Amino acid sequence: MLTCEALIQDAEARIGGDSPKLDAELLLSHVSGLSRTSFRAWPEREITAEQAEQFFVLVAERVEGKPIAYLLGQQEFWSLPLRVSTSTLIPRPDTECLVEAALSLELPESAKVLDLGSGTGAIALALASEKPEWQITATDRIAEAVELARENSQNLNLPVSVIQSHWFEELPAGAFDLLISNPPYIPASDRHLSEGDVRFEPASALVAGNDGLDDIRLLVTQGLGWLNAGGWMMLEHGYDQGDAVRDLFTQAGWRNIETRKDYGGNDRMTLARKPASD
Repeated sequence: MLTCEALIQDAEARIGGDSPKLDAELLLSHVSGLSRTSFRAWPEREITAEQAEQFFVLVAERVEGKPIAYLLGQQEFWSLPLRVSTSTLIPRPDTECLVEAALSLELPESAKVLDLGSGTGAIALALASEKPEWQITATDRIAEAVELARENSQNLNLPVSVIQSHWFEELPAGAFDLLISNPPYIPASDRHLSEGDVRFEPASALVAGNDGLDDIRLLVTQGLGWLNAGGWMMLEHGYDQGDAVRDLFTQAGWRNIETRKDYGGNDRMTLARKPASD
């Protein structure tokens, strides 16, 4: 008999790790359409053979380490349900700190905002959900990511303009009040690239040269040309890159340079301002 309880217990034993029961319940809910609460209220409820087969396939992939977000095709960010795929980075909770920091800035009422390397559109859509009057553009160089961000924008009814562009290359001329990005920042030699969820995520969204700073260098150097006077740039980076990123901003002539921490107390983002006048 293929009951919810039996399936969850079997999957829990196979998955292991930090949250095997949660993983099992999420996967079974995904294939059955039943809520996790119902599994506890009616553990004896039976699942069809077809649903069980789909469940077994997903469990096997989870045992191999594939992230839950990719198996479900969805990840919550800023309380927004976002579709995800293997063409994009999985949005992380710590990136919500970037959104919080952006919302704390004194920007024009109809601020023009550019989210660079947007992936799923997480940052741009989170900002749009809080500031519907802002004019928000998102870019990504990967066509599949662009389509995914557009789909998320449509599904959530949050209007964001999504453009396929490698950083600034394909953008029409313009000036913004805020440039924001969670760019690749992991060194190519970092051992964590072969561990955990990161193994399944696109390297192009993670790795940035030997020291992890190649893309940040480009953004810091070119960003001044895409901002209004007094405009801000805000970049996520590695926990140990704060000093290096502040140095890059200083060398490029930025002002009001500040590094802020994530929920775990680690340096996670640096923001800087374009001088009000040259």
